[in-house]
Order: sequence, then C-alpha cells, then structure tokens
Amino acid sequence: MSPPVRGRGAIGPRVALVRSRFDAFGGAERFVQSAIAALKAQGASLTLVTRRWPDNDGTALIVDPFHVGSLWRDRSFARAACAALAMRRFDLVQSHERIACCDVYRAGDGVHAEWLAQRARVQSPLARLATSLSPHHRYLLEAERALFTAARLKAVICNSEMVRGEIARHFETPAEKLVLIRNAVDGARFHPGLRAEMGEAVRQQVAIPRDATVFAYVGSGFERKGVGPFLRALARRREPAWGIIVGKDKRAAHYGTLSVKLGIAGRVRFVGGISDVRPFLAAADAFVLPTLYDPFPNAALEAMAAGLPVVTSTKCGAAEVVREGESGFVRDALDVDGLADCLDRLDPATARRMGEAAREAVAPLTPEAMGREYLALYERLLAGKLG
Repeated sequence: MSPPVRGRGAIGPRVALVRSRFDAFGGAERFVQSAIAALKAQGASLTLVTRRWPDNDGTALIVDPFHVGSLWRDRSFARAACAALAMRRFDLVQSHERIACCDVYRAGDGVHAEWLAQRARVQSPLARLATSLSPHHRYLLEAERALFTAARLKAVICNSEMVRGEIARHFETPAEKLVLIRNAVDGARFHPGLRAEMGEAVRQQVAIPRDATVFAYVGSGFERKGVGPFLRALARRREPAWGIIVGKDKRAAHYGTLSVKLGIAGRVRFVGGISDVRPFLAAADAFVLPTLYDPFPNAALEAMAAGLPVVTSTKCGAAEVVREGESGFVRDALDVDGLADCLDRLDPATARRMGEAAREAVAPLTPEAMGREYLALYERLLAGKLG
C-alpha cells in the first residue's frame, strides 16, 4: 500500500468505516456521524460499511446478510463485511466492530472481558454462570482476542486512558499501537445558553417545578449505565430533588417500579429514547451517569459542554476529564451513599459554578481537532510509521 500523493489536486486517503448498526439514540452512532463529517472536512474519502444507515448519500456500502439472534447477527456481519472489503481497494479499513480484517480498530466499546467483570458485580451467581456459558459472549471474547492479536492490525484508537490500559493488560498489545484520541463534542450545539432557550419550557412540559433541583441521566441500557444506583442515590439525597431519565431499555418498567418502591416516582420522569437530548440537559442542573462500564460516553461530554457538572463512576472514561470537586465528582458505580453525597453537594448555585469549569474542560475536544488527529494517524500509518 503506497501513501497518497499530496499537493495540488491530491486526494485524501480512502478510508472504509465499519459500523454494523445504526441507533438514532446511540452514542456510538452519533460519534460515527461526527467523525464522518470531521474527516470529510479534512479531505478524507469515506465509505461506510454497515447493515443500514439513514439518509444514505451513496457513500454507504450496505452489507446485510440474513440472521436470527444476536450471535448469528454479529458473526454473519463480520464475515460478510470482510468479504465485501476484500473485493474493494481502500487505503485503510477502520472498524468500529470486532473484526480481524481491519487496519485500524476504534475501541469505542472498550474491552468486553472488562465489561463482563464489572457486570458480574451486580449479577446473581446463576446469572454469572449463564453469562459464562453464553455462546454470544464467548464469540465476542474470541472475536476480540482475534482482533487485538491480528498481524494486520496497525493501530487501536482508544478514547480513554482507561481503555488503553485495559487492552494492554488483557492482550499485551504493543503500546505503540494504542493511540489515544478522545471523543469530540460540538460546543456550538451543546452550550450553557440552552438553559435560557429551552430549560423552563421543558420543565413545564414534564411538570417539574421551576425552582426544583434537577439531575439528568442520558443513556440506553439502564443496568450498565447505572439507572438503579442513580435512583437510589436520588432517594437518599437530604433535600428532595428531581430526576430526568433519557434513554431506552427493555426493562424500563422495572426501573419505574423501583422508583415507586423508593418513594420518588413523583419526582422522576422517564422520557424514553430521544435523538436530540439538548432540551433535557437544558432543564437540568447537573448530569449523573454512575455507569458500571463505559469507555467514554458522548453523553457526559455533551452535558459538560452544556455547562453541567458530571457525577460519574471510576469505570467511566469520561472521569478522566472531570476534576474532582471542581467540574464534577467520581465515585464507584455501586457506592450509593457516595453518589448521594455528591448529589447533596450540588445545589443549583454550586452546580452552575461547577458547570462553568466543566464547559472549559471539554472546550479543546472539538470535531475539527479530532478530525486532524485522525488524519495525522492515517498519514503515519500510510507512511509506514506505525504497525
């Protein structure tokens, strides 16, 4: 593979981006969309390899083999995507899925083995046994190992130091292949002015008092993202406060029942999956995400850019941009008393002050800066300086 020619009339690298599924409410999909825009702006030629993608402008290569069930879904897409890529010429193949036929892998989902270890903390012995015997989990673990030990793999893009350390520990991947490029956030779209633009109207819409203290949560997959600890911490806060939960989950009714048992159902609003979360961030004083495991959630970045302090967990990559007591707080995901103490300390005035620091902390993480980092990585790879 020879490097692309630069200079007048030169074209950027031809890059294939692999992402199997699109979820309008998913942080990974929002990342891919922003990455596509940023990379195109920097001159890269992009083809998205996927099962489906809305508003396909002709740059997406649709690969959608028949499947039944999650195991068949993932295995069949991996095989079909690798076959389709082999029939075309790209300078680089960057995958967001666990496939071994890529040059660059973005570890946006972190390390599956690490997620299973964290999930085991809240599972019953029977559930842990079922997980260990699950063919789907076994496939993901095998696919992950094949990916990280593949001879073809030149670079792994890690969006947090946490993930970079986990990959090195689990797979002994050479340090020079593990490249840190943090997620980006659009500071023009997410900004503190949203409070004045939308906040009061949203509070009226969901029947939350104008002067209430409000904590927002955004994320689908309530067990992993920590809705249970959030509700328990909210119930233990000394002064009553309100919660807005944005996201979808198959067991959402279970968490509604939990809020009833905790006696806070009247102060919690489950609003479902929303593609534009800005109005609900605008209605909040602070953001809470006590996730069991999250490599680097876009939702936390968006909340900080919108001027909200963040309460998150030690196994969340976004904790790396939170300065304790200044722009937010970091606690163990299952430390409900510790989380409740954080909520106690976030009265509206304190939250407003800390939110300013949160905004400043993520200001350098722009889509343009991220795009430049990606292109710089691609140029090093094409010049043979990595891998």
